[in-house]
Amino acid sequence: MLKIHKTASNRVDVELGGALDAEMMRVGLDELIAASEGIEGGGMLCRIPTFAMPTFGAIMVEMGRLPALFGLLGKFTKCAVLTDAAWLQTAAEVEGWMIPGLKIKAFDMAHAEAAEAWLADNAAEDEDDDLGDNMPV
Repeated sequence: MLKIHKTASNRVDVELGGALDAEMMRVGLDELIAASEGIEGGGMLCRIPTFAMPTFGAIMVEMGRLPALFGLLGKFTKCAVLTDAAWLQTAAEVEGWMIPGLKIKAFDMAHAEAAEAWLADNAAEDEDDDLGDNMPV
């Protein structure tokens, strides 16, 4: 299952669960690309209650859409990932370190309110970023 919902003018929610086949991936990615139209500096909330590796066909569909998916990267500045799988949380945050301009933070499923608050707190985040990791001592 891959469900996409545009919940605000600058927000897209994604729910991923179970194994994806090629058709589910095709439809889901088309919906994601369409829902992301017109978004600038947006936020994304990804819920992953259960995860299974997508089928080979689904991976091939994703590979075919990579140019369009790379185009989405500039539309979002924050992504909160809700999952109880520790390895997915780690993978998501590592991905955030590798994508310039996109902050990814993982949360346990029970902490949906904290994820929502983090996504909504753009002003305070931007002020903190002015100092970055180079804090004066």
